[in-house]
Amino acid sequence: MLSLAERKAIKLLMEKEIVPAIGCTEPIAVSLCVAKASELLEHRPEKIDVFLSANVIKNAMGVGIPGTKMIGLPIAIALGALIAKSEYGLELLSDFDANDLEEAKRFINEERINIAVKEDTVDNLYIEVVCKHGNNSVKTVISGSHTFFSHLEKDGEVLLSRKFEEISADVETVELNLKKVYDYAHESPIEELNFIYAAAKMNREVSEMAQSDVYGHNVSQILAGKKGRSLFGNNPHSKMLIATSAACDVRMDGAKVAVMSNSGSGNQGIASTMPVLSYAEEFGADEQTLIRALVLSNLSVIYIKQYLGRLSALCGCVVASTGSSCGITYLMGGTYEQVTFATKNMIANITGMICDGAKPSFSLKISSGVSTALLSALMAIEKGVISSQEGIVDEGVDQTIRNMADIGKRGMAETDKIVLDIMTNKK
Repeated sequence: MLSLAERKAIKLLMEKEIVPAIGCTEPIAVSLCVAKASELLEHRPEKIDVFLSANVIKNAMGVGIPGTKMIGLPIAIALGALIAKSEYGLELLSDFDANDLEEAKRFINEERINIAVKEDTVDNLYIEVVCKHGNNSVKTVISGSHTFFSHLEKDGEVLLSRKFEEISADVETVELNLKKVYDYAHESPIEELNFIYAAAKMNREVSEMAQSDVYGHNVSQILAGKKGRSLFGNNPHSKMLIATSAACDVRMDGAKVAVMSNSGSGNQGIASTMPVLSYAEEFGADEQTLIRALVLSNLSVIYIKQYLGRLSALCGCVVASTGSSCGITYLMGGTYEQVTFATKNMIANITGMICDGAKPSFSLKISSGVSTALLSALMAIEKGVISSQEGIVDEGVDQTIRNMADIGKRGMAETDKIVLDIMTNKK
């Protein structure tokens, strides 16, 4: 049984990692870093230089920016400079109008923005912004987390310098394992867990938007259409695919709406809530069981990301779908042992899916993850589990998780470089 201190630490961790975000978190984090620099400069920048880790560039290149009908970093940077309200965090782009957008477009056309890769960064998530006006210059750095300012500097004077690991040690180093994750979800007083239901409802509202318009590649409506129903049926599986891909369709298209993110990713938040919520509603699970399943799903994602890191060569839907498989297994009445089975089944199946950036087609990857999550849960309930004699699966579930993370961090490092090279050198 978890101690009160452990429960408090885990809840703080979840509240820190599960937050609203408008738009894809990488370009929004860049926009936030620019906004902070613009604030400190106290003038509209005449020139903005932005230096980014390769993973940030990769995730920001092809995604729609909320409320603009444009993609990529330049418009996110220009809007950040004009809005200059860093207190909005990842909801920064909720506060601009048509006039701001036109001014941002002029800013881009005047070629005031320069974007470059920051070579040899320690963090996969690294954003450095230098804004200039006349003789004044401001430098801001976000690293380690999408909203963590690690360095602030104005006219050569360092205003702030800190490391993400040092400041967040009290929360980030909570020593989780899958058993603690399960115990927290299964045993904690329900009033401590209710916050997660609001996260799921927020993502469902975004999902429902896809019914009334065309977003992205329209994956959800294609699945829900006549041909889609004839091929995939009108069953719990297809409904999970539709509900989850719908929220991703809306978000990746650049709709100006917030989703509840997980570990710095809106898509991870969607994929760790919508399949669980859809399954629960289809089978009439009571609210308390649903809440516990959602906590199990989301906290599993947070736990795995502690090993894998915020950004990696491994697609985030692998991690998020593993979490949702745990939550679905719980809704099926699964024990802790069966939750470990589902986790191993997931890792044996879709580990290795590359991350080639945030973009509208991510709805396809999320759909693949959801299908695998349901299959893995079903196998687990039937006592089916991939053995330690097969591939990267270990006897222990936590070591199996570490094996997956090791592949994503070390094993796929060269893959990540090749993916970025391909993305940035298309003719």
